[in-house]
Amino acid sequence: MTQHVSPPRDGTGKTAPVARPPVWRGVLARVDLRTLSLLGVLAALIVVGGITKPDEFLDTRNLQLVLTQGSVIGVVTVGMTFVIMSGGIDLSVGAIVALASVWATTVATQEYGFGGILLTAVLVGLGCGLVNGLLIAYGGMVPFIATLAMLASARGLALQITDGKTQIVTVDSVLDLGLRDAYVLGIPPLVMVFAVVTIIGWLVLNRTTFGRRTVAVGGNAEAARLAGIDVRRQRLYLYLLSGLCCGIAAFLLIILSGSGQNTNGNLYELDAIAAAIIGGTLLSGGRGTITGSVLGVLIFTTITNIFALNNLQSDVQQIAKGAIIVAAVLVQRRTASTT
Repeated sequence: MTQHVSPPRDGTGKTAPVARPPVWRGVLARVDLRTLSLLGVLAALIVVGGITKPDEFLDTRNLQLVLTQGSVIGVVTVGMTFVIMSGGIDLSVGAIVALASVWATTVATQEYGFGGILLTAVLVGLGCGLVNGLLIAYGGMVPFIATLAMLASARGLALQITDGKTQIVTVDSVLDLGLRDAYVLGIPPLVMVFAVVTIIGWLVLNRTTFGRRTVAVGGNAEAARLAGIDVRRQRLYLYLLSGLCCGIAAFLLIILSGSGQNTNGNLYELDAIAAAIIGGTLLSGGRGTITGSVLGVLIFTTITNIFALNNLQSDVQQIAKGAIIVAAVLVQRRTASTT
């Protein structure tokens, strides 16, 4: 026989209000532990930079520089996150950025002004992404091989276009975006573009069918196919998205450097993949976050800035990045084995 337990009442005989948990508990429950960890790492790096070079690192101009430099690779990383989440990889992003930047800064292209440079950079990025997507989705090539071939081809074509020379930008409307006069409330235009790309990427991944299909394809491509998803078309779209991000990043790099060079985008594939992995994107696909990838970009950019301010050699930076990538992958494998 069950007993009915009456709700507690106060001294007036009325039902006492049920105590609600604090608001902060609900907030913490919705925040990913990895995101909190990344924020902690970023905060620790800021403390280190502030201690080692307080006058230089914490200077407003230096912080603006960190965000500006992170914006270029950050846009590439947004596209890379989608590709890796689908179970693929794109080793050609740096070469595509280089090709798009030199193609958009030729004398003939610059005659069309701001719009010509921007449109050329975007179209070159989309074109390379289309080739990658067709080879992988419909040609049956392994992403590693297809994008490696694109890396070599795009680098070679970029060198052929420039003949090994730097192409100087002479369009004032493009160069003006890199000046401090173009900052809005102290925020560089490149950072604002990165913010917009990040927000759109987050919305697409978390609020659209495209994002859900990307996760499904990365989690189990065969199950996604049986569920009615056109896996090949989805993969084509993802590499097109990666190429688009590379085209936008190339235009940002043109603004930042005021030139186009065949060496642009060097090791961007390493930085983008590393940032995505650090942010929690599984190399096997099926899981990842745009927020985590962006935090990964900020962490690597901050590390590079701290190393530069302390006059540490670039090879030490690369060793540190490599160690961080290995550690992140090991953590992923350990996490996957315990779940």
